[in-house]
Amino acid sequence: MKKLFIAALASTAPALPAHAMDSALRAGLMKLDPQTRLEQRCDAEVLDRITHDDHKFKADRVVAYAFATPEMGTDAIRSTGAAFRSKGQWYRLKFKCQTAPDHMEILNFRYRIGDEIPETDWSKYNLYN
Repeated sequence: MKKLFIAALASTAPALPAHAMDSALRAGLMKLDPQTRLEQRCDAEVLDRITHDDHKFKADRVVAYAFATPEMGTDAIRSTGAAFRSKGQWYRLKFKCQTAPDHMEILNFRYRIGDEIPETDWSKYNLYN
């Protein structure tokens, strides 16, 4: 269920305007347990911000745990070893995401895009195209 929702979220989020969420996505997130909702909401924000902020990217998937386990708080995630996919290529990523207690509103968000990940390393980190 969680992986299916991630795929649906990834296909929906980039089409949304920055910092906005349609009612179907909102309803889907509200059906999730709070921890999963936090993760999914922050993943959606990553995809949205990258695509909106830098038009050379069209982010469609994010893996917060690709290179390191994210630090999870009650209302926040810090991932120093994430990756995201854009136009069939994977890139390293770091992000911090803090939400309101319901995990729907983003209160603080920062990210930094890193180097392109060579295709020869994808299988080692469970990344795929």
